[in-house]
Amino acid sequence: METMEIVDVRKKYRRNVVLDGVSLSVGEGSCVGILGGNGSGKSTLLSILAGVRHGDGGKFLWQQEDLFSNTKLRASLVGYVPQGIPLLEELTAWDNLRLWYEKPVLERELEDGALAILGVKEFLKTPVYKMSGGMKKRLSVGCAVNGNPRILLLDEPTAALDLICRERIYSYLREFKAQGGRILLATHDVQELELCDSWYILKKGALIPYRYDGNVRHLVGRL
Repeated sequence: METMEIVDVRKKYRRNVVLDGVSLSVGEGSCVGILGGNGSGKSTLLSILAGVRHGDGGKFLWQQEDLFSNTKLRASLVGYVPQGIPLLEELTAWDNLRLWYEKPVLERELEDGALAILGVKEFLKTPVYKMSGGMKKRLSVGCAVNGNPRILLLDEPTAALDLICRERIYSYLREFKAQGGRILLATHDVQELELCDSWYILKKGALIPYRYDGNVRHLVGRL
């Protein structure tokens, strides 16, 4: 079985320790939820794993290969959806997707692949600046999953979206898990928590295992 491990990831800004030796593993076909208050380091952790920021130490292992060192392998394995919208505003959905997909692959994905599940075909000719927040987020996910990544890093992917857009994204994530994919999800949304198979709280730089049982009040107290 293919293994994915995060080992002793560290990051500090001057004297502020954001990540103090974060370690965890994500199993095949599973979603791990990372919970924490604003400024707890959730986004920092995902951006380091994605290669957007540099950490101060640690390893990101796939089959014992360190993806921090092997950036080509990381690019082929990892899809990353940040909180912001990493799209070109003046381009249509189609044109944004063409930056990531070869045309035959794009057409196939729109018909019966990830992009079909996400419902991107509904707004292919719409410029990004005219899209709703839900359209932009679905398109962002669609761009991130080009090349069929094995690992998804998601930073609050459905925050402030309506129910229809949420369900489109959740449908894709459930299918991604069913195909053996691994998801690391930074969230504080109750619906997103229900997608997860295990949960951790990130607090004062440390990652603490947590068992979410639907008791939101207890979770808030722990956070």
